[in-house]
Amino acid sequence: MAVGHSVDPARWQSVFEGLMARVAGRFARVEPRRWARAFVLGLLADLPRKNCWTIAEHVGNASPAGMQHLLSRASWDADQVRDDMRTFVVDHLGDEDAVLVVDETGDLKKGTHSVGVQRQYTGTAGRIENSQVAVYLVYSATAGHAAIDRRLYIPRSWTQDPDRCRAAGIPDELRFATKPALATEMIAQALDAGVPARWVAGDEVYGGDPHLSVELESRQIGYVLAVSRKRPIPTRAGVFRAGVLAHGLPKRAWQRLSAGAGAKGHRFYDWAQVDIDAPTAGSGYRWLLIRRNRRTGELAFYRCYSARPVPLSSLVEVAGRRWTVEETFQAAKGLAGLDEHQVRRWTSWHRWTTLAMLAHAFLAVTAAIERASGPSSPDLAPLTCGEIRRLFAGLLVQPVRDLGHQLRWSAWRRRHQARARTSHYQRQAALHP
Repeated sequence: MAVGHSVDPARWQSVFEGLMARVAGRFARVEPRRWARAFVLGLLADLPRKNCWTIAEHVGNASPAGMQHLLSRASWDADQVRDDMRTFVVDHLGDEDAVLVVDETGDLKKGTHSVGVQRQYTGTAGRIENSQVAVYLVYSATAGHAAIDRRLYIPRSWTQDPDRCRAAGIPDELRFATKPALATEMIAQALDAGVPARWVAGDEVYGGDPHLSVELESRQIGYVLAVSRKRPIPTRAGVFRAGVLAHGLPKRAWQRLSAGAGAKGHRFYDWAQVDIDAPTAGSGYRWLLIRRNRRTGELAFYRCYSARPVPLSSLVEVAGRRWTVEETFQAAKGLAGLDEHQVRRWTSWHRWTTLAMLAHAFLAVTAAIERASGPSSPDLAPLTCGEIRRLFAGLLVQPVRDLGHQLRWSAWRRRHQARARTSHYQRQAALHP
């Protein structure tokens, strides 16, 4: 490399090959093992759209059949690959003070056949839209953060329609579960697997669920969970809404603290905490944490628990870590195609999502390794996941672009389009003779 640059492509290649070797044993045959490696490389490539067609063309396959087989019919367990990826993340980012962050994100969809799709609110659009919604668990540590688990939310309208579920490949034993229930299941599974973490963070969807907090307190895992301003808060003086407690605090109760560094510097807010009573005689310490925007005065509220006393600054740090889930969604979607799947069935959704998470985990870990190795120059910003993806794709991922390959794919697409057009016309003629 040029003088002043510490980028080591061979090290990145070693990290990638180590990750793929870690999951290789989950594929019973050599063909899907090779397809999986090529698929992840395709997800890391600089493609305008990522689907089985574009990935297969990029990596040099003659058709998308192999990639489609990998997602639908090949013999491998996406949950086992998820477990290996989780271990990979913990091995490189593991931190006893890490935060497990839960949140959901939606993918906008057309039609009614894609698994779990219905008209529902999604933060992706900021309104009710036809979409799939999934809950993710993000491991957020000082060294970096990456998603380590996922659960597709299946609405009650689906679970009450067995024929529709069966057509989408949803297991017969699946029952309706709320988003907080899915989050609780993922957190319990991660902790049972030995994932080191001291805290859990989430927004109001999870802060308003009593079962999640009970599960965490039983494990003596601390939490900072957002709640509504109307949430009843038990104190020694009685039960008051969170918003009422905030307005009754004296000036000396507020402290100016940073919730962490953002793109434009530290995110300073005013913070206060109020001791609250436990609903039962359980051990531990509980607080209402209040955040006030220094410019607008807008308030946000968090219900907090810790098995031991902690300072206000610790609660503020955990509350700030919750935003890493948004950074994870942005990177996984923008860099690894998490939301670009064009699959309809249960198995295919889990396989695409797991491989996209695997690709993002590689970027997150590689970025952490680069930061740990020290800055290459005081004049250079640290390597981000986006910059690593760009360099990795340009230096190490070699697409097939010869003329014959491009012409063969052009012919393949046109044949497929002709068959699809003929099929549509025939179906239209049968419905409207």
